[in-house]
Amino acid sequence: MRKIFISTDYCKGCLICVESCPKKVLKISSSISAKGYTLPQVSDTEKCNGCGICEIVCPDFAIAVEKEDKAV
Repeated sequence: MRKIFISTDYCKGCLICVESCPKKVLKISSSISAKGYTLPQVSDTEKCNGCGICEIVCPDFAIAVEKEDKAV
């Protein structure tokens, strides 16, 4: 299972990550940041395939996907 980290300090609520996720792992949250922005939230980490599209499209570098370590 992957971990998805969302920085509420950097997120400005554009929700591009929610729209871009091919597995619909992210959804619009009912929480509001201290700056007044609607935030995304992780709805189902089990579905996450680790593609990192949410991380790539975020203009504020507010989301990160934990990468799997490939031990050799």
